[in-house]
Amino acid sequence: MKKSLILLIGVIAFFSCQKEPKNIKLSGPVFGTAYNIQYYSEDDTNYKKQFDSLFSVINESMSTYIPDSKISKINRGEAVDIDDHFIRVFETSKAVYRTTQGVFDPTIGAVVNAWDFGPEGKITNIDSTAIDSLMKTVGFNRMGLKNNKIVKRGQSYLDFNAIAKGYAVDVIGEFLESKNSQDYLVEIGGEIRARGINLEKKSEWKVGIDDPNFDGEQSYSKVISLKDESMATSGTYRKFKIDDNGNRYAHIIDTKTGYPSKTNILSVSVIAEDCMTADAYATAFQAMGIERVSSFLERHPELKVYFIYEDKNKSLKTNSLNGFPN
Repeated sequence: MKKSLILLIGVIAFFSCQKEPKNIKLSGPVFGTAYNIQYYSEDDTNYKKQFDSLFSVINESMSTYIPDSKISKINRGEAVDIDDHFIRVFETSKAVYRTTQGVFDPTIGAVVNAWDFGPEGKITNIDSTAIDSLMKTVGFNRMGLKNNKIVKRGQSYLDFNAIAKGYAVDVIGEFLESKNSQDYLVEIGGEIRARGINLEKKSEWKVGIDDPNFDGEQSYSKVISLKDESMATSGTYRKFKIDDNGNRYAHIIDTKTGYPSKTNILSVSVIAEDCMTADAYATAFQAMGIERVSSFLERHPELKVYFIYEDKNKSLKTNSLNGFPN
């Protein structure tokens, strides 16, 4: 009896000494936008320095805004040994390029730059000859990977802007998992990766999908639960141009013509297992349109999609596909 009592006291003492995991919340600027990260730590470990270091490595690899980054050197025609981050993004981009039949194409960047989607919001008169010339360099099939180097034909310009944020979200998530953190939410510029649950609220992670407000005010179209999934959103309502007839054109450039896509789609949200895949498809689906995406999803049940669009009367409509959460 005495031995059992001692054992019971020991068990009580053990559990009383167990600390509840602390919810660590970190945020800051990155990639021209901001990050917000929540994770649970039993020893209150702050990983901000590690996060900043990972962001720096990704920037040095894939930022076209850094002259000496690996991608900038490749675009100048220099032979560069690429890192594992670059390889993962390149290979995923190639896969999405193939499945979308070239709608997602990281070599369209030079044409996007030529259209100069600035704050004016107006279509400028771009020389069609210049666009035709740039389009001769477009085509991800012109690029390959051999012995840790990018091999390309011609003067193709590579830009991972439509997938790199999602990839960075995954990198942070994978880092947290390597530290045995199984319950976390990582968000960079609206791209999200959720794992486990929100221990503080004892529920799945709740995330909002922005309303397409042209005045810049933030409100949510809907709030959904995410668990062990990632979500990315591509929206045209903050970055678009209007021609003289009042037609609105997306900043998504048609990879076949080199011209902005005329569209009634305001926002596309995609749920996938990892965030870089969701990010790439969100961009592609913006250009493909609802009917084509609906057909595409019949062959890709792993993707869930939510459209916000305008009907002929300029009224907002929504469409949930492949079981996107209500």
